[in-house]
Amino acid sequence: MAAAAARSGFRRMFSISAFAPPKPPAPRPQADPSPNLFVSGLSKRTTTEGLRDAFAKFGEVMHARVVTDRVTGFSKGFGFVRYATTEEAAKGIEGMDGKFLDGWVIFAEYAKPKPPPQEAEMNSQPQQSWGPPSNSWGSQ
Repeated sequence: MAAAAARSGFRRMFSISAFAPPKPPAPRPQADPSPNLFVSGLSKRTTTEGLRDAFAKFGEVMHARVVTDRVTGFSKGFGFVRYATTEEAAKGIEGMDGKFLDGWVIFAEYAKPKPPPQEAEMNSQPQQSWGPPSNSWGSQ
């Protein structure tokens, strides 16, 4: 009798129904349409010129930049493209999102603006958490 109760408890403990299913991930917020694109999934060998040439097929590229590692000089896997107009940027996303560049599938989306720095955090002095210095070091 005790063995049967132990088995049912063991089964219940490792049963899938005993656990709540994980919550689905929250969808990433979409950026407002702008001429600035964020491109991810780039190969380590992708250059700024290669990125510019690939996106120039869809409109006038004002600026293109592949973010590179300071030490190796290779791509970190993402970059930015700026078109002259928002319409050209939309064509660039439509034409390059999910396509191959240098053997890798890349993703193009509207770039999100960089948040402004927090003024209060940058100007505040670090607080000492251990209290004021004591003049009675070692004395009792």
